[in-house]
Amino acid sequence: MDVSLIDFKLSLGLGLRLLGLDVGKKTIGLAISDSAYTIGSPLETIRRTKFAKDAERISALVEENVIGGLVIGLPINMDGSEGPRCQSVRQFSLDLEKVLGIPYVFWDERLSTAVVERMLVEEADMSRKRRAQVVDKLAAAYILQGALDALDAG
Repeated sequence: MDVSLIDFKLSLGLGLRLLGLDVGKKTIGLAISDSAYTIGSPLETIRRTKFAKDAERISALVEENVIGGLVIGLPINMDGSEGPRCQSVRQFSLDLEKVLGIPYVFWDERLSTAVVERMLVEEADMSRKRRAQVVDKLAAAYILQGALDALDAG
């Protein structure tokens, strides 16, 4: 169930971690927090296939890493409206909740991929091929870190 950030924080148990998701058309970038909810780190990128297989991998990661909740990037348009991509992510989240049964919160992901791409080009001087391999999980970490910072401030 998508909850407010305050309710989300209250629902988290001690010693659990958060999993950040950047759900794209072709890939799902994943990032993980520490159990103190202070830092988000890139985890992996899943090449999307069928929902059941994607959910199976995410479920395995939830179990392996003692995940208590999800932070899911919501691709809101620059004008604040929600388009077809938001609808797709919302449906993915509802379907994933049926499998995992843990709380989740949406986090505005506007410009997350662009910020990460720029950093990889300007700061890391990374090749296009290498950027393509890491951008989704780094975008997930950027999304997760934004939510962690807001949780800490709230």
